[in-house]
Amino acid sequence: MSMWPFKKRRQPAGLVIDPAQGDPQARALIEALGAQDWRTARDILLVTTDPDARAYLMEVAANVDGVQDWIGEWVDAEPDSTLPVLVRGCHGVSWAWQARGAKRAEYTSEEQFREFFRRLRTAENLLDEVVARDPDDVTARTWLVTTARGRQVDGDEARARFEEVVKRHPTHVVAHEQQLQYLCAKWSGSDEQMFAFAREATAGAPGGSLLPELLAVAHIEKWLSLPRGEDDEYLGSPQVRADLLGAVEKSLFHPTFTPGFGWVPRANTFAMGLEKAGEFEAAARVFDLIGDQVSEWPWLYCGDPVTAFTAGREWVYTNRG
Repeated sequence: MSMWPFKKRRQPAGLVIDPAQGDPQARALIEALGAQDWRTARDILLVTTDPDARAYLMEVAANVDGVQDWIGEWVDAEPDSTLPVLVRGCHGVSWAWQARGAKRAEYTSEEQFREFFRRLRTAENLLDEVVARDPDDVTARTWLVTTARGRQVDGDEARARFEEVVKRHPTHVVAHEQQLQYLCAKWSGSDEQMFAFAREATAGAPGGSLLPELLAVAHIEKWLSLPRGEDDEYLGSPQVRADLLGAVEKSLFHPTFTPGFGWVPRANTFAMGLEKAGEFEAAARVFDLIGDQVSEWPWLYCGDPVTAFTAGREWVYTNRG
């Protein structure tokens, strides 16, 4: 998805997917990277010290097209700084996934895999360099959790990478999301591992945290793996509905929840899960909170994200009590 010059994706339903998720800092970062203005990008990232906020910004930065073509200039200009190496490494991970494509392994060509692994090795080397120079760089360690999945490292190594993040920042949302993906059956884990991890993280999350979204992600991943018919039946089962309601009560509906940067795609995950589960009252509350801030993930699993979001919202509002 091209993001330069900066623009919102216009969709037939009249809504747009905003890659900056409504955040002015993220918008400024996208514009700076698109314009090859590394000084502005540097200044935005330097003032963002909260580990979660920096990870959300880096997710945004990692999806700007063309950064790999020029970022060597920034690395050369500031050889004593790990920041340009970090941006290059994190962006390189997304660039690798771009080469692989989003389809399952059986639908991915050998040539795609070769380029994927080549780019991923390069990115991992950059992230390793950052960690060697600055062992407490939580963002570099988080993206190494992502590369663990792509490079199919063993479970002990993946867990060790994740633990290096959470011992520095125990509630790191992106690190938890990436470790959950590693534990999915479609990657290197199983349903049992995925759900055990999601339940443990949700149980340990403070009220108002985004971490309980992990339980919604786990149920959506299970839903995706099931044949048509069984999938919706699964999400509508009493246990899944109870899980989703408990998770959203601890997260978005908790009195201490504040919609800070990064909340939009996580709230959209709850909206989709609750809508598919037939929990219309709770889903409507989430849609009320979101407004028109549709995110690409997870609605892309249902086709065009804006169309799926709009249809889901209308269905929920029609059926709410």
